[in-house]
Amino acid sequence: MNAKLEPGLYIVATPIGNLSDLSPRGATILSQADMIACEDSRVTAKLLQHIGVKRPMMPYHDHNADRVRPGLIDRMGNESIALVSDAGTPLISDPGYKLVRDARAAGVPVVTIPGPCAAIAALTLAGLPSDRFLFLGFLPPKQKARADAIAEVAAVRATLILYESGPRLAVTLTALAEGLGDREAAVAREISKRFEECVTESLSALAARYADNPPKGEIVVIVAPPGEAPPASEDDADAALAEALTRLPPAKAAGEVAKRLGLDRKALYARAMEMRGA
Repeated sequence: MNAKLEPGLYIVATPIGNLSDLSPRGATILSQADMIACEDSRVTAKLLQHIGVKRPMMPYHDHNADRVRPGLIDRMGNESIALVSDAGTPLISDPGYKLVRDARAAGVPVVTIPGPCAAIAALTLAGLPSDRFLFLGFLPPKQKARADAIAEVAAVRATLILYESGPRLAVTLTALAEGLGDREAAVAREISKRFEECVTESLSALAARYADNPPKGEIVVIVAPPGEAPPASEDDADAALAEALTRLPPAKAAGEVAKRLGLDRKALYARAMEMRGA
């Protein structure tokens, strides 16, 4: 356990609830690192106590990252620095990517030690489509900015994953229902802990459930992708053809619109010729 690591940056995923979820490799890296860069030394100290080691720690978080990052990069030339978050995989909704970016620019070796991630764990619990998903982190707290952020992803054909706090949960679920439609969704909390819970209902039902009873702890919201888009109408096809014909000959215009709207190319070509002759 006292072997010395090669100098560099080691990205270590830490438990999101149950301390036993720390991987043996993660425990080894933390026990051997010259320094641990962490969000909150009190949280990391409990993890180190769990594996029976003491290591030097340095705070690295949103409020001091720009100031301490150059010094950390310098130290990586001769020392092993482990990067951890309070829970889960570093770089997910934290400033860790900047440390990785600057370490690579400086020629510092970067090693990842994978492990728990709340977003992925919640996705496995939700029972919603998992072949394509988009991680949104935390939505903006202000109403208009939040609505704009939701509108940006409304048409994305993928399951959405976002983090939220208990006091804001009902408001966020309501905003999602308004911006996305009343899709099926899941609220996961206390992941890997004794009272782990994942509730799956419509967005509006979930908003009502938590309106007067906001849950505690870290929360992950999973939202199902949109349903199949309705087929394009004749008006949609004519509008798309009219625009395409302003810059393309009929055959190419028909091909472009057919691909975009999923319509028959030959029928679109005949219609394009009618429009061109009008």
